Amino acid sequence: MTRRLKNIYHWLIAFLATVYYHFPSKKLKIIGVTGTDGKTTTVTLIAHILSKAGFNADSISTVSAPGLHTTTPNSFAVQRFLRKAVNQKKKYIVLETTSHGLDQHRLAGINFLAAVITNITHEHLDYHQTFQNYLAVKAKLFKKVKIAVLNRDDESYKYLDTKIQRYKDTKIVTYGIKKEADFTPQKFKFTTSLPGDYNQYNCLAAIAVCAFLGISAAEIKKAVASFKGVKGRMEEIKEGQDFKVFVDFAHTPAAFEKVIPTVRKMTRGEVIHVFGCTGNRDKSKRSIMGRIAAQLDDKVILTHEDTYREDPEKIIAEIEPGVEKEGKILGKTYWKISNRHQAIKKAISMAEKGDAVLITGVGHQTSLNLGGHEVSWSDQKEVKEAIKEKRSA
Repeated sequence: MTRRLKNIYHWLIAFLATVYYHFPSKKLKIIGVTGTDGKTTTVTLIAHILSKAGFNADSISTVSAPGLHTTTPNSFAVQRFLRKAVNQKKKYIVLETTSHGLDQHRLAGINFLAAVITNITHEHLDYHQTFQNYLAVKAKLFKKVKIAVLNRDDESYKYLDTKIQRYKDTKIVTYGIKKEADFTPQKFKFTTSLPGDYNQYNCLAAIAVCAFLGISAAEIKKAVASFKGVKGRMEEIKEGQDFKVFVDFAHTPAAFEKVIPTVRKMTRGEVIHVFGCTGNRDKSKRSIMGRIAAQLDDKVILTHEDTYREDPEKIIAEIEPGVEKEGKILGKTYWKISNRHQAIKKAISMAEKGDAVLITGVGHQTSLNLGGHEVSWSDQKEVKEAIKEKRSA
């Protein structure tokens, strides 16, 4: 069956789900958040601000649907969630949306009040084939919304701005740090405990939406300041060790370029990075991620993530050229350990006082798909056990 026929099938399923649950989105104010990176943090922060402002709000995100290995659930799951929200007298729903979910019509039948873009970078080209196709699919979210919140600094801005200008009933609101925008750190001063410039963007996106919804600046600032972050997003593991350990979901080249420098700024020692790439996904990014990691990290340990039915050794072999290109030496500045348990253990054992261990790609997940089978897993738990073992050695 071609993708076109499959998507027609998905649309029919979405229509049936919408009818079955009696069009629940009509009784809700729904905010969609899409982008390559930062979606989950932005979704959770918007819901946090709404809740702190006294609105009955909820959200669907990668973290709120653990173990599914998908951001946007199938149509029946989404519509069931929305119906439950209506029954619980919820007023606002913040929905994390992926390009796959948009392309496959999983969100058909949902009336969005507002839509937000975080950024659009190299990802999912195995599915979309070209970056232009990826952009076009993301743009689908902005049809028929009252407000489109766009990242003025992102390369997607010009395309989306031109596209959305055609929608007469949609107002464009911008945010950014480098370029002139409606919401900037200078125009809307706020404090946050979230590290890194990329989280400044996430905060500004959430601020722009909530300001449009009529929440006062004072309430927004107070809520942003109280937000403690999301599990598996630059989550620091503290077990009394004399080095830092961070678990993060970063799994794209752009995310590496943001997360690794952030960790670098937070440590005076070396950065030891454990990562891999998901199986049966965009292979073109593998060597790119290897190159970026080799450039920005002191030591790199290549391992597995969700392998699905792909050989983890093959995945590592496709990351490796990028690492070697930057001069890393096998056994001295980079290692290949396909067993993630052993890879994390190795990183923790190597860490010295003042170093930082960064473990990416899995983040919040409570399971891994290995060879097509779900296996219980927690990077956080693995880190804690490795620290305990190191301490008792």
